[in-house]
This record gives sequence, C-alpha cells and structure tokens, in this order.
Amino acid sequence: MKPRDRILDAAMQVFRRHGFQRSSIEQTAEAAGLTRQALYHHFESKQALFRAVIEHVHEGAVAAELAAVSAAEQQGRSLADTLIAGTSARMKQFIASFDGSPHVEEIFSEHLLQARDLYQKYAAHYAAQLAVIIERVCRKQKIVLVSGMTAAELARCIEMAMHGAKTANPGMQPPEAFLRDLDIMVRMLVAGAVAPRAMPRPAKTIVNKTIAKKSVVKQKKSVRRKPPSKTPGGRR
Repeated sequence: MKPRDRILDAAMQVFRRHGFQRSSIEQTAEAAGLTRQALYHHFESKQALFRAVIEHVHEGAVAAELAAVSAAEQQGRSLADTLIAGTSARMKQFIASFDGSPHVEEIFSEHLLQARDLYQKYAAHYAAQLAVIIERVCRKQKIVLVSGMTAAELARCIEMAMHGAKTANPGMQPPEAFLRDLDIMVRMLVAGAVAPRAMPRPAKTIVNKTIAKKSVVKQKKSVRRKPPSKTPGGRR
C-alpha cells in the first residue's frame, strides 16, 4: 500500500474514533506507522488531511453508486428501483466509512465547514451523474417524463429529497430509517415524474364489419325478393 493510502486509512480510523476536533496529526502518524515529519510531507495540516479523507469517501461513494446502477440495469429493473439501488449504495458507502463512530454528526458538520467546496463539487457531480442515469434508463425502457419534467430536474428533486432525509435522520442515523425514508421519497418522485403509458388502440375489426355489412345486404335482398302472398282461391 502506498504511504498516502496508508495515511488516509489511518486518518479515517482516527477521525472515526476521536472526531475532528479531538484528533491530531500525531495520532494519525502513529496509526499509519510514520513519523510526524513523514506525514507532513504528504499533508500540511490536519485540515488538509481531513479534506483528503472526505474526498476519498466521496470517490468511493461515486464508484459504489455506478456499480449498483450497472447491476440494476443489467437485471432490467425499473427506473425507481435503479435509482434507489444507486442512491442507497452511495449513502451506504458514507455510512460504512464512519460506522460505529460516536462522532458521526460532528464529522458531517465539519465536512461542511472544512470542505464546503468539495461538498458543492460532489453535489453537482452526483446530480449530473443521476441525470445521465435517468436519461439512459428512460431511453432503454421507452419511459416518457411528464410535460415540464426533465432528467436533470428529476435528479435535482431526488438530491433535495436526500437532503431532507438527512435532516430527518441526523448523521444518517439510524441507517435503516434513513434508507427507508430515502426509498419512499424516490419512489414518490419517480411516480409523479413518469407519464402514464399510452394504452394501445384496439385493432379495427375490419373482417367483422365486412361480415356484418354483407349480412345486412343479404337481409335487404331477401325482403325484396319475397313473393306476394296468395289470395283465397288461388288468385294473386
């Protein structure tokens, strides 16, 4: 393992155990089996190290989402199921990164304070990636979105719903409740965004109409050809 990767793994453990405020460069150097000076060769401060950890987590989340979506598409799953598979995999990656830490809320709060630019960068990336996925699945499955709705707009709504689920479940805890809320909201958004499929028009019963027409004509001819009734005595 490269020294940088070893440092990031060690820093993840330190931040998970102590949070951001109570952690130190020395703790990370010790966990990585490096000297303080060697660690400073890669990261100039605790803030820089924290930013690198957050970026590492985001990259893992991006990869997890793409892998889950790819598997769902290969299985021919619905648009809602595919989007839920992807977003859930992304969030599970975040949850797993700091699983068991008593400082989850502090870490995510510091994420916004110490790495807001990274937060904004990846927020835009996730939305754009989600829009591409929606467009691709809609094209493959011949799904039409309602008037005024675009793939980008649906993706934006899903990202907003995800933030709402985070607010309702701070630190995405408990994970089960957070993921359940996310599942419900994504399904509702997709249901409202997808236009109803047009019902196929019944095939014209040309043959039946032709038969009916011939029957009517035959009846008319029969009426015309009906011989006059005989009068008493054999006279007509």
